[in-house]
Amino acid sequence: MKRHAMAACLLMAALSVCAQTREQDSLRVVNLQEVEVISTRATSSTPVAFTNIGKEQLKKQNFGQDLPYLLSMTPSAITTSDAGAGVGYTTLRVRGTDGTRINVTANGIPINDAESHTVFWVNLPDFASSVKDMQVQRGAGTSTNGAGAFGASINMQTGDFSMEPYAEFNGSYGSFNTHKETVKVGTGLINNHWSFDARLSNISTDGYIDRASVSLNSYYLQGGYYNDNTSIKLITFAGKERTYHAWNYASKEEMERYGRRYNSCGFMYATDREGNVYGKEYYKDDNGEKHYLTNEGGALHFYNDQTDNYTQKNYQLLLNHNFTSQWNLNIGLHYTKGDGYYQEYKGERSLAEYGMSPFEYNGGKVEVSDLIRKKAMDNWFGGGIFSVSYKADRLHASLGGALNRYDGDHFGRVLWVKNYIGHLNPDHDYYRNNATKNDGNIYLKANYELVSGLSAYLDLQYRHINYRINGLNDKYNWTAATPGMQKLDIDEDFDFFNPKAGLSWQIDRNHRLYGSFSVAHKEPTRNNYTDGYFTEHPKAERLFDYELGYTFANSWLHAGANFYYMDYKDQLVLTGELNEIGEAMASNVPDSYRMGIELM
Repeated sequence: MKRHAMAACLLMAALSVCAQTREQDSLRVVNLQEVEVISTRATSSTPVAFTNIGKEQLKKQNFGQDLPYLLSMTPSAITTSDAGAGVGYTTLRVRGTDGTRINVTANGIPINDAESHTVFWVNLPDFASSVKDMQVQRGAGTSTNGAGAFGASINMQTGDFSMEPYAEFNGSYGSFNTHKETVKVGTGLINNHWSFDARLSNISTDGYIDRASVSLNSYYLQGGYYNDNTSIKLITFAGKERTYHAWNYASKEEMERYGRRYNSCGFMYATDREGNVYGKEYYKDDNGEKHYLTNEGGALHFYNDQTDNYTQKNYQLLLNHNFTSQWNLNIGLHYTKGDGYYQEYKGERSLAEYGMSPFEYNGGKVEVSDLIRKKAMDNWFGGGIFSVSYKADRLHASLGGALNRYDGDHFGRVLWVKNYIGHLNPDHDYYRNNATKNDGNIYLKANYELVSGLSAYLDLQYRHINYRINGLNDKYNWTAATPGMQKLDIDEDFDFFNPKAGLSWQIDRNHRLYGSFSVAHKEPTRNNYTDGYFTEHPKAERLFDYELGYTFANSWLHAGANFYYMDYKDQLVLTGELNEIGEAMASNVPDSYRMGIELM
C-alpha cells in the first residue's frame, strides 16, 4: 500500500511541475471555486446545538492523534485512549453516549460500521490532514445518512482543490516515541478544469500503557474535474493499522502492584527467580496466602503477537451540479472494503468452546488448556446518496436520501494449543457467520423565514433497515439441550419515522434564541443480539429530544447555553447483569432520560 501511495505522490508532484500555464482571467478563477451544498448540515437558522470546526483549527491541533482528540474541546465531548497516547483505539462520547450512538459521515457518506454502529478511528489515521471542516451536531440533530444519532452527529467534509501547485511535509515527535510524518502534494488547477491531490502519512507510538504500541499508515488521493456549475471528484483513502492490545485496562490493585502503565493483555505465565514456570503471577503457601513472584525476583511473560491488524479502503465518487443559483444536486457513490484480524493468548480455556476434542497428555485427559486464537473479519459496504437543494430568499429546502448494503463474514481459528499432540489445522473455523444489512432512508427538510429574523424548521425522515445474521457465533451455549456454539438466525426489519421541528429567532445581530423537538429511532447493534441472553432478542430504541438554546456573537466573542432533555423509550443500557458466559449485558429499559445544560 505504501509503495502505491508513494508512487501516486510522485505522480502528483510531476503533474504539478508539468501543468500548463492558466489564463489570467480573475473572474473565471473566482467562478471555478468549488461549491458544495451539504444538505445534512445545520446553519445559523437551524434550531439545533452545533459546533463548526474549521481547517485552521484542525491544523493547529493535528499532531497525529486520532480525530476524537481533535474534538475533545467541543461541548459535552469526552475522549479515551486504550494506549494512553491518543493514537490507536480511541473513543468519543458526547452527552454521555458512546460511539455507537454518534452518527459520522464524510462528504455525506456513512462512516459508522454497519453492525457495531461505532467508528473505528484507528482505521482513519491522520484523516484530519485531508478534512476541510467538520460540524458536530449534539442530540438528534438534523436528518443524515447511516446510523441513528442518539448523542450527536459528526459531518466531515474533505478538502477542496488548490488553485496553485503545492508540496508540503509535516512532522511531529513527542512522548513515548510518538511521531507522525505527513507528505502532501497537489497539482493546482490544470487547464482551468482539473486538479489532483495526494497525501501519505505514517504514525507510530510505543503508547503510555505497557506494550500498547501502534503502527498506522494511510493515504488519501483525490482527482477532480471542475467547471462553472459542475464538479466531479473521485476520492480514495485507506488506513492500515497494527496495534498491540490494551483493552483490559488495569484494576486499582494491579496499578498499585505493577504501576499505572500495567497491561494484562497477552499474559501467558510467570517465572520465579530460578526460572520455574507458574500459570499465574502468584503462588499460595501452606496457609493459603498469596506470594507474588515479581516481589521475589520473578518476572511476567507476555505473548508478543497479541495484536490487532486491519486494513480499510474507501472509495467515493461525488457529483455536484448547480442547475441555477437556486437549485443544486449532489450525488455520491461509495464502496468500502475491510479485511483484518486479531489474535490473542487465552489461558485455561475449555477445548469444547473451540470445537476441539480432549486429548491425552502424560497419561491424563486434557479438556482445558492454554491456546492462541485468531478472530477475523472480511466485509464490504457500498451504496449511494443524493440530495436536491433549493435556496430562495425565505425558503431553504432539500430532499435527500441513501441506499446502502453491508455484507460481512466473521470467523475464528485456533492457531496453537499448549501440549497438543496431533495435527492442528490452522485453517479450521471453530465459528463462522455471515451478516447482511440493507439500509435506506429518505428525508425532506425545510427552513422558512416567517417574519424577519424568525424561522421555522421542519425535517421528516423515513428509514428502513433489514438486518440478517446466520451461522455459528463465537460464544458457546452451555445451556442448550445439545451444548454447542451459539446459533445465529436473525432476520429483523425496522421501519422508522423521524420527524423534527423547531423555531429559530435571530433577535438582533448579536442575540439568537432557538428551540426544537425531535424524534429519533435506533436499531440494535450486533452485540445487542449476540451478548444478551441466548433466548431473548433486543428491541429498537426511541428518543424524544427537547432542545432550548441561546447564543451571543459579536466580532470578538461567541458564547451560548443549551438545555437538553432526552427522553428514551426502550433504551439499551448496561444493567450490571452477566449473560450465560459471564459477559456484561445490555438490555432494553422501558423509560430513561438524559438531561443537562451545555455552556459554550
